[in-house]
Amino acid sequence: MLKQLLAAFVIALCSSWVQAETFDHSLWDNLVKSHVVPIQGGSSTQVDYGALQQNRANLTAYLETLSALPRSRFDAFSKPEQLAFLINAYNAWTVELILSEYPDVESIKDLGGFFSSPWKEEFIPLFNDKVSLDYIEHDLIRGSGRYNDPRIHFAVNCASVGCPALREEAYTGSQLEKQLEQQTMRFLTDSSRNRVSNGSMQISSIFKWYRGDFEAGWRGSNSLSEFFGLYKHALLWSEASIAALQAGELDISFLDYDWRLNDTQ
Repeated sequence: MLKQLLAAFVIALCSSWVQAETFDHSLWDNLVKSHVVPIQGGSSTQVDYGALQQNRANLTAYLETLSALPRSRFDAFSKPEQLAFLINAYNAWTVELILSEYPDVESIKDLGGFFSSPWKEEFIPLFNDKVSLDYIEHDLIRGSGRYNDPRIHFAVNCASVGCPALREEAYTGSQLEKQLEQQTMRFLTDSSRNRVSNGSMQISSIFKWYRGDFEAGWRGSNSLSEFFGLYKHALLWSEASIAALQAGELDISFLDYDWRLNDTQ
């Protein structure tokens, strides 16, 4: 009986340790804290790619730690730890893609292969395979069925002016909920990306491209208006506009996306 109790205790202890395991994102944390600059009152950021180019050895070292992670260890992480890993990986490899051609790049859309977009280029060594940015976002994050959180669209960064801010710190499993909430609030607060004019919601094209994610019932929101209603306290809109939003009386149109590089230069 004592042996059985000890065995059960060891199994429980090991299980607890595995669930609590984390990934070290400190290299990435130091890079973005040093080279990402808040703008527009903190609602957005720019990246000092020139300085990052000079500090590329540390970025390379971080990317190597991402690539070295076995899939089995990743699968043992908690869901928040997994999602933090994938968001950081997407953002770090996007920066690496920009630096591969910097300073001769004005937009991420200028990169990629002759017959493919930069997001479909399979240049990322991950989980013993070569994958693309699209694979990380659409297969591992959105398509896995593990996370189902539309706020990831305010965390992954496509190196463009129109994107939500590249966060000035690494995402971590323990802080992920707070970080995703802050990223969502800072994006929705930006009236240059989301506003009301002439009785119409004029909002970022992110909500057009990924509309289904925002209308899939997360926190009870089954429409864009309902999703925005969850964050009415973050919107810098008039009381009349907020009332019209809650009543479902606002038409929706989507703003053109600004694909210029989010560079400090």
